[in-house]
Amino acid sequence: MKRRKAIKNTLLGLGGISLMSSFKTIEEMMQPLHKKTNIGVQLFTIPHLVDKDLRGTLKLLADIGYREIEFFGPYPFSAEATKKEWIGMKQMLKLGNGPFYGYSVAETSQMLKDNNLTAPSVHADIVSMRVQMNKLLDGLALLKTNYVAIPALIGSDMPKSENDFKKLADEFNDFGEQMSKYNMKFVFHNHGFEHVMYDTDMGLDILLKNTNPDYVQYELDIFWMQAAGADPVSYLKKYPNRFKLMHIKDASEKFRFSGDGGSPEQWMEGFPKMRDPGDGVFDIKSIMEEGQKSGVEHFYLERDLAPDPISTLNNSFKNLSEMI
Repeated sequence: MKRRKAIKNTLLGLGGISLMSSFKTIEEMMQPLHKKTNIGVQLFTIPHLVDKDLRGTLKLLADIGYREIEFFGPYPFSAEATKKEWIGMKQMLKLGNGPFYGYSVAETSQMLKDNNLTAPSVHADIVSMRVQMNKLLDGLALLKTNYVAIPALIGSDMPKSENDFKKLADEFNDFGEQMSKYNMKFVFHNHGFEHVMYDTDMGLDILLKNTNPDYVQYELDIFWMQAAGADPVSYLKKYPNRFKLMHIKDASEKFRFSGDGGSPEQWMEGFPKMRDPGDGVFDIKSIMEEGQKSGVEHFYLERDLAPDPISTLNNSFKNLSEMI
């Protein structure tokens, strides 16, 4: 503060009014290169905590220092086919409730407000977007969310050729145009299969080049991208302002998919390799710094199904707070 005051006084003494505009530039230059940003949590990191006690867990997150939440679906306003499919997943994960854990979306929204939390983005499914987009967005609007992301594609929805990716890009543009009426943007989250090389390009590059940034943005998961053999920093540099969300988790060692990264079985192979951000082999700080330069707006801890969730929440917040 003394240094800043001294510079200001010197400028005033040297030239008065004509130098005041220069002072503003100098003061801006004295600020840190990157502004501090909120740290969020994708709730798939801690599904059992929120399943048991959503209200108490939101308070815990706020007390630790987290300010943003990313929900995963399906929701009461998701497609019936998606909700039926989730029944089997809940049983496998030993979860008892849906994403609002016995509360309505209005009650959940109030709990966020009570704890000074926001939900800038959520995950949703492609089936609900195809068959009942307005119903889905009407429900999500109560959370005041800005981005609606597809976390992954599997089975028949997964593209298998360059032409499939181009058709998918067209569909994403359509989704985004519909969401724009709600002041939301469509987001696609990478999961591995997007880094298969086709005739002229990789799948993710085809999507990025053929989607309208006014409607479509991306969520970069640094673990899955590296598991597919790609480099997050390179993608952030190559496509500035296209990745608005980032999932952050670390790895105990370098991990590569056994195949193309296109199946849940391959993803689950990576779960034991995950570590809290800052406790593994990734250069998390450099990736996040590049993300800030590139236009990433929201950084989420996402260590899928963390085996010691409370420890992961505390340790990750401490580590990330020192990096960003």
